[in-house]
Amino acid sequence: MKKYIVIALLGLTAASCKKSFTDLSPKSSYSDANYYQTTQQFGAAVTAAYAPLRDVVVNDYLMSEMRSDNAIYQSILSNRGTAYTDREALCEFMDASTNSYNATEWQYCYQVISRANIVISRLRTATAVNADSAKFYDGQCKFLRALMYFKLVRLYGGVPLFLKEVKTPQDAFLARSTSDQVYTQIVADAGDAIKELPVPAAFPQSGVATKGAATVLLADVDVYLKKYADAVSLLNTLPAMGYGLNANYADAFNPASKNGKESLFEVQFLGGTVTGSTPNPLVYHFLPRSSSTALVTGLAINNQSTGGWNTPTKDLIGSYEAGDKRLDASIGIVEGTYNASDYFTYSAVKSVVGYTAPPAGKVAVPYVKKYEHGAAAVTGSSDDFPIYRYSEALLLLAEALNEQGQSPLVPLNAVRARAGLADVTATDQTTLRAAILHERRIELSFEDKRWHDLVRSGTAVAVMNAFGTNLKTQISYLPSGSYAVTDNRLLYPLPQAEVGLNTLLTQNLGY
Repeated sequence: MKKYIVIALLGLTAASCKKSFTDLSPKSSYSDANYYQTTQQFGAAVTAAYAPLRDVVVNDYLMSEMRSDNAIYQSILSNRGTAYTDREALCEFMDASTNSYNATEWQYCYQVISRANIVISRLRTATAVNADSAKFYDGQCKFLRALMYFKLVRLYGGVPLFLKEVKTPQDAFLARSTSDQVYTQIVADAGDAIKELPVPAAFPQSGVATKGAATVLLADVDVYLKKYADAVSLLNTLPAMGYGLNANYADAFNPASKNGKESLFEVQFLGGTVTGSTPNPLVYHFLPRSSSTALVTGLAINNQSTGGWNTPTKDLIGSYEAGDKRLDASIGIVEGTYNASDYFTYSAVKSVVGYTAPPAGKVAVPYVKKYEHGAAAVTGSSDDFPIYRYSEALLLLAEALNEQGQSPLVPLNAVRARAGLADVTATDQTTLRAAILHERRIELSFEDKRWHDLVRSGTAVAVMNAFGTNLKTQISYLPSGSYAVTDNRLLYPLPQAEVGLNTLLTQNLGY
């Protein structure tokens, strides 16, 4: 066999006098060695780094909203496949390290990081990219890297800290860094992004990261780290950049007004079927499973395999104050009936405001209305997903002021006034701390903030155990061991596939 290989190689060598057969890349094609050269190429690479954010947010509600007292799921006891049971387990605090959606979250966050690292690394040696473009691309990728590590460290604690392009198998296997080390890197990246990114040139914005996006990210991190004075300084720079509240709460989620002055950063989606469309499928995830969602979405979509998740809880609905305009903008009611296969036939759509009970023989199911503006195609809508809005910046400012013993009433009441609510007048720090946490719950419902708020406020174990006890009096299908929340459950397990592959990794306690 070796003899024939040698003969073949000699033949190729002889034939290559006029043409190199080892030059496998035509001059008109790109390879890893020749691609990262021009401004246009780096621009495309940065765009590719944003792309997995769509996958992150389509998965994240399972990890961040359904883990909280804001959301539950519609049961499908007739189908016990892992596509259903793995999602249910996340909601019930019965998930294991083998949970597929936990692994998906990890995978897509690191995919963003990996693509950002390539751009950051290659820019250091790029000679054909001017300084302004290099700064712009570096700032965007450091923002994305910081955003993803902020998500990972809150979900898992210390994680492997990849800061350079992976070029060898050895580069791919790192031990866990400590949470403090991860936060240090997040602060450094977000700080660089603030220096390198521009303020929005105009509204609506283009959808890429800006100085405002990096500023609110670093302020959010500072609040987590209890660096309240730093957070206040950062947040007070946002009005001069042009950011502010929309007149109407619902406008922040309407595709017709996306990327407006209230948007600090949102993940971009584009509905439709033309080439380049990137529809948001969450509208179908958040509705009851049915052979037709036409009464809500306008299209007769079958979401039997994807729907039934992130259902608003009675606890959340009951937490809205009378007259709060955000309730009708955030939650709707669909009436209908379930069949023996746990699929729902819609019969009417109702407002949640003042709703009491369905007609005899019908069931009322709440659904997330924020991201429902009519589907452009069977694959989804043009609804963007908000990561940071100016109203959250105001609530972060209120929290940072209150924790320093200063009055938070101006930013807190600005958010409430837009919702049609009376001013808070309390002056006691403890009372105001609870009021700000409540305001975040209502203002940011279904924006994947609630679980993280419960954890960082130190209330997650007590709140979720009490919530689970009450929920079991309302819902018969919950397992007896569900909602047994301990401190170990404040972090998710590292995906077992990662721990099994990388012997340097250690698993979180309790898994």
